[in-house]
Amino acid sequence: MKIALIGYGKMGKMIEQIALSRGHQIVSIIDIDNQQDFESEAFKSADVAIEFTAPQAAYSNYLKAWAAGVKVVSGSTGWMKEHGDEVRRMCSEEGKTLFWASNFSIGVAIFSAVNKYLAKIMNQFPQYDVEMEETHHVHKLDHPSGTAITLAEGILENIDRKEAWAEDTTDPKLLRIDHIRRGEVAGIHTVRYDSEADIITITHDAHSRQGFALGAVLAAEYTKEHQGLLTISDMFKF
Repeated sequence: MKIALIGYGKMGKMIEQIALSRGHQIVSIIDIDNQQDFESEAFKSADVAIEFTAPQAAYSNYLKAWAAGVKVVSGSTGWMKEHGDEVRRMCSEEGKTLFWASNFSIGVAIFSAVNKYLAKIMNQFPQYDVEMEETHHVHKLDHPSGTAITLAEGILENIDRKEAWAEDTTDPKLLRIDHIRRGEVAGIHTVRYDSEADIITITHDAHSRQGFALGAVLAAEYTKEHQGLLTISDMFKF
């Protein structure tokens, strides 16, 4: 498979290594200083572009890749609120393809499924209050993390006593998400159900970015054969 990389930071370089190890070809690498390469024949030859950049650049990158006729796999977060409706429309009405995930880790996909199932059970036990915490490296600009938001949405779908998520809240109707930024932490997400009697905690702790990079390449392999707006739940049927 021919892969283009959009963004060549730590994640981009790790994705490159894993893609090559799985027998794929990197035909184009686009970073801040060579944006004109979106129009190159090398980029247009890609089956899929894997995009990991800043939230403010992601949507523009999707448009440029789609204009070149290239499908996109993206792990960039922070753009959904402003551009989500338009992206959904373009994928459903204009034949564009985007595989988007806040986290491509296989472990996080499993954790997310467990999180939803646990929330469904805990809906029957109002004596437990639920809250979340996410920890990432100091370079991460957005908060809460996209993964935390996705996990929160999984809880809100299944627990009637919570209306929405929020940071720094004491409102019992809101799901509180705390964020911590320290060192080079790859990502830790914790969900706690606390009562007077006991506490139930589930945690996913990433050892490195390797799991995210492998998941992104697996998503590219899946995206090559599919179209529309795709997610982890399309690739993994839990």
